[in-house]
Amino acid sequence: MVTRGLKWMFLIIGTMIGAGYASGRELWQFFGSESGLAIFLFSILFIVCCTVIMNLSFEKRSSHYIPILQELMGKRITKLYDMMIVLYLFSTTVIMLAGGGATLEVIHLPYWGGVAIICGLLILLFIWGIQGMTSMNAFVIPILIVCLLSILVAFQYLQGFPIEFKLSEQGNWPAALTFTALNILPLVAVLSAVGGEIKEKGEIYIASIGSGVILGSISFLYNESLLQVAGEIMLYEIPLFAILKHYPYYMVILMSGLLWVAIYTTAASGLFGLISRFKEYLNVSPWLLASLLLLLMVPLTTFGFSNLISVLYPLYGVLNLYVFASILLYPILNKNVKKG
Repeated sequence: MVTRGLKWMFLIIGTMIGAGYASGRELWQFFGSESGLAIFLFSILFIVCCTVIMNLSFEKRSSHYIPILQELMGKRITKLYDMMIVLYLFSTTVIMLAGGGATLEVIHLPYWGGVAIICGLLILLFIWGIQGMTSMNAFVIPILIVCLLSILVAFQYLQGFPIEFKLSEQGNWPAALTFTALNILPLVAVLSAVGGEIKEKGEIYIASIGSGVILGSISFLYNESLLQVAGEIMLYEIPLFAILKHYPYYMVILMSGLLWVAIYTTAASGLFGLISRFKEYLNVSPWLLASLLLLLMVPLTTFGFSNLISVLYPLYGVLNLYVFASILLYPILNKNVKKG
């Protein structure tokens, strides 16, 4: 049970720790000063959301997100969210493919060579289906966590651990709601796909609590570290590099590689959600379905996505808040229904 619980925990963390999170950009955008309480609340809310989604997936023995959304918000609204989740996963994965190609240009690899490499590794991953996805996360995510934590702890050590928490200075607590909501759609898409694989409820609590505690701890330490270099962050597109300037150049190369891995795990999560949704319509192997989806995505990596993102992401934010509220309210409303 513990081993399987840890497997789902790494799947959750792999879905969360994308390029935006690992680079520090998401954390700095939502948190910053007066955010200790916000990060603690995020950790609690994240545990609750993961527990509710996984419990529903386990009860429904689901293989994709439609049964879960129908249970949370009814069949009619689910049709709208189905289209939005497909569009969200598709657009996010396209952006990750483009990011994967651009990142490898740092080592003088042609853009299309980088895109070809990330596509090839994604297809290879899905030859093993769900097992491939969970095995990859179980191997890659601990390395990513250890490297990130090592850099952050070492940085704090160099600074003399100037971390302090004053309850009277925690005005940014509402950020916990928006940050958790931001990550709800991919979590629903991925966790709904493994309902049939969960053997017992103990796995759910290990995965949910473990991922919430780890992500909360990393987020707090990362945010505190970014606060120490706040005056320099504007000079860097990737906030993490403002911290890494205190380290030898090889550490920058190492973390650039790890950011590429974070891009890869985000692309894999998006593709996994899409494959789980469409496999009932296309009776083909996961790797072949992954290949078909990637063939559709690759030409789109040449387009400018700034306009698409500027329109879609605010819309996703509103839609995510509705799903987020539905998940939080579900245990209360369902309990009342059962009592009635």
